Amino acid sequence: MKIAQVSPLYESCPPRLYGGTERIVYYLTEELIRLGHEVTLFASGDSQTSAVLEAPCAQALRLGEARKDPLIYHITMLHRLRRRAAEFDIIHFHTEYLHFPLFADYADKTLTTLHGRLDPPDLPVIMREFPMLPLVSISAAQQTPLCWANWIGKVLHGLPRDLHRLGSGDGGYLAFLGRIAPEKGPDRAIAIARRAGIPLQIAAKVDPVDRDYFEHTIAPLLQDPLIEFIGEIGENEKGGFLGDAVALLFPIDWPEPFGLVLIEAMANGTPVIAFGCGSVPEIIEDGVTGFIVDDVDAAAAAAPLAKQLDRRAIRKRFEERFTAERMARDYLTLYQRVLLGGTEAVEERVLDDTEAIEPKLLTFAARESLAQAAE
Repeated sequence: MKIAQVSPLYESCPPRLYGGTERIVYYLTEELIRLGHEVTLFASGDSQTSAVLEAPCAQALRLGEARKDPLIYHITMLHRLRRRAAEFDIIHFHTEYLHFPLFADYADKTLTTLHGRLDPPDLPVIMREFPMLPLVSISAAQQTPLCWANWIGKVLHGLPRDLHRLGSGDGGYLAFLGRIAPEKGPDRAIAIARRAGIPLQIAAKVDPVDRDYFEHTIAPLLQDPLIEFIGEIGENEKGGFLGDAVALLFPIDWPEPFGLVLIEAMANGTPVIAFGCGSVPEIIEDGVTGFIVDDVDAAAAAAPLAKQLDRRAIRKRFEERFTAERMARDYLTLYQRVLLGGTEAVEERVLDDTEAIEPKLLTFAARESLAQAAE
């Protein structure tokens, strides 16, 4: 099959540092090629890929030295792709809704994965304007605000099986990895670590839009000797950072569409302590791969219990549910569905496994018993 993968241009594929969507596009592209398909990747020129690269800009836009208008480069990319549309059997977009007007006439050979939150108030306007375009979500929870849209399935993210190795957790610290933003909860992560009396290491980027939040809310909290701010780290550093952690803290306060860091932690065998927002209950199995909690107090109580979870079992659940190969095969199923003209929802092989894996909600008393048994 000849496939076009169309990435946003804000980060390279894969990103040098932080970046979720472009990282998934990279993993999917490489896995499709490994499975024998011909892939052309539309992405920034500094991308590293086994695919044929079509680059409308030399460098990813976020880390580029010169200030660039992102719309100009994205429109240029989509124009080039439209001129070549006949070359591909399927065109897979990861550019949210930007391509909708140009490719409405190609609905029978396109698929759009929406990677972001879908609750902005104006989003239904454009979704109703282009109901013919088939959509894929990255979790069931993500679909909720637009449950009436043209969903043909969901595909949970996956990582290369050998990207990370089982870690020991011997670093003795809690980890926060991602982005400094109010909805991500770094202030709550600090509160959890303080209450639990366990060191916290924060590896996160600070976007310009969140600079004031960092300087006025987070920076003053970094004076505590329990808290260490590392800054943004790259892919090569993630394994050691997560693998050495006692647990990953994910105290979010927004409808998280997926949360790639959750499965990155699982790939290292690292438990996750997460607030149960958005897709979290679809990914974390409470009492098995981590704990799903409601507030800072419950998270702090769960932190010492995370040490008792079986890290090998967590790694095994990653291998069973969240590999790049599983992700690629699920997308191939949807590609075939599009090409066969199907518009109804697809029952993917593993996409509904959350129905069979109801979170095992341990009571606090049960968690205390677990802790006492370990003493």
